[in-house]
Formats: sequence, structure tokens, C-alpha cells
Amino acid sequence: MDDLVVRAEGLRKRFGKTQALDGVDLAMRRGTVLGVLGPNGAGKTTAVRVLATLLRPDEGTAFVAGIDVLREPQKVRRRIGLTGQYASVDEDLTGTQNLVLIGQLLDLHTRDAKKRAAELLEWFDLTEAAGRPAKTYSGGMRRRLDLAASLVGHPEVIFLDEPTTGLDPAKREDMWGVVRTQVAQGSSVLLTTQYLEEADALADEIVVVDHGKVIAQDTPDGLKRRVGGQTLRIRPADAGRLNDVLRILDGVAAPGTNAAPDSAAGSRPGAASVPVTSDHALDDVIPALRRAGIEVNEFGLHLPSLDEVFHTLTGAEKDEKKTEALV
Repeated sequence: MDDLVVRAEGLRKRFGKTQALDGVDLAMRRGTVLGVLGPNGAGKTTAVRVLATLLRPDEGTAFVAGIDVLREPQKVRRRIGLTGQYASVDEDLTGTQNLVLIGQLLDLHTRDAKKRAAELLEWFDLTEAAGRPAKTYSGGMRRRLDLAASLVGHPEVIFLDEPTTGLDPAKREDMWGVVRTQVAQGSSVLLTTQYLEEADALADEIVVVDHGKVIAQDTPDGLKRRVGGQTLRIRPADAGRLNDVLRILDGVAAPGTNAAPDSAAGSRPGAASVPVTSDHALDDVIPALRRAGIEVNEFGLHLPSLDEVFHTLTGAEKDEKKTEALV
């Protein structure tokens, strides 16, 4: 069995003068979450619409669950679930009626469709509102109903285009649990999101798209290592020992760098950090702190945040395009 459940090569799509997709390649392994990140207008939603058979590309090929998206779109639609950026439920139908109708369209027996609807309504905390028309739902409730609708048919591949937009933090984390459960039950999920912590929490691999092109693809940690190495950060219990900490950290600093007091906006004073080339720096720092009699309140080794990765990658892409425009 092909390990790739989604495979796209050379996707191009133009809308008038706008090149929405400019040779996009995507690959998603079966049973994983692929996060697709990019600025607004980068081409994320266009790529999802092509893969979900809602839009034909001008060029390129795409396969979902081993099926050619362009040649056999009906077969693809029976294997996927889709939640777009905007709720698409029928506002005049109740929550239950919306989900039962979708189940019937997927050839479920009415009894089975009602059972699946009740299961999903409970899962998304909508049971009390199940008998009310969707037009009476709040924006967040409508969004959750839309998410539930995409799961009625136990899809093999699920496309979630910014699925948690409009949800409060608690409901967003509930949705993360839904994604993890779907993957544990055998589905594969392609997720676009504006929340970088969401991609970091859920994605096995991340694709970064900008100006219709894929500019990076790797695991979250792989992207972080590509953008920058690890940083060792220490906060001594006695703020008066900060200079001693700085001297110790200088001894393990990556070439061309120096330890420095933390100066990032919002960070508390009294800590110091230094870029290091590997976690072997701990082997030198921990004994040195003990010999110096320095107690610490914080001690951490970390990679750059995904937020830093995103801005570094997309910022570099913009700088490159500016340079090209001047040549």
C-alpha cells in the first residue's frame, strides 16, 4: 500500500493576474497530520480546494487515497471530509437534521445516520442545541457543527481549512483532541491554520507556503533546527550571580556568539541565555554551576518557536522577491 495518502505535484492555478499556486508539491503520509502554514493569500485554501475536488488546477496532478483527483473526483469525495473556512451548514435545519441529511447523502441508513449524528453532537458539546435551527447557533457553535458534518462518513482523509477560527481557547483545544482521535482511528488530516501553536501541537510534518510556492517542508523540530540551533537559558536563584552565570555560559557558546542577559519584550529580568551547538553543553554547564555554588530557578534548553520559524522563512522569501524585482 502506498504510504502517501495525499500526493500533489506541480499544481498551478491562476485567477486573472494572480498566480495562486505556482508549482506546489505536497505529500502527506498515511495516518499523520500535515500542517500547511502561510500568510494570508499564500495559496493554502486554493491547494485544499484542488485536493478536495472543488477546483481544477491549470496544471499539475493530485492523488488522494490513491485516486486521481482530476479523473475520478466522485470517488475522491467518498473518501474525504472537508471543513472550509466558513460554516456551510443549512441554517434552517436543526443540528440533528443537518448531520442526518449528510449521512443519508453518504448512503447511510437513516437509523445509522441518526446514531452517528447523536454521537457527533455529543462529541462537539451540541446535544442541548441539537433540536434548534442552526441559524440560532452562535458563531462558535455553528463552526463546531460544521466540523462535525465533515466527520459523519468516517472519512479516510480529512481536510481542515483553518478549522478553529472563531473558537474560544477551550473549544480550540477540544478540537485538537478531535483531530488526535481521528488520526488514532486511522484517518489522515491535512490542516491549514493561522495558529502556529496549533500546528506545533498537532502536525507530524509542516509545509510552509508563500506566494503560491512551497518554501519549506519538515517536521516541526526539523524546521526549528533549520532556522536556528538550540538556546540554553538559565535564571539563577540569586540575581546577583547573573554575571557568574554569563561567564559559565560563555564557555559553551556556539562559535561567534556570546551569552547575554535576556532582553526579549515581556521577559522577566534576571536570566541569561546563549546559543549552543548541541545538548552536550549541559555536560559542562551543570558541573560548573555546582562548583560555583549557583542555585537556579529556571534551566532550559529549547529550539526556536514555530512563530520564529514562520517569520524567518516567510520574511526571507519576501526579501528574496524584493531582490529579484531589483535585478
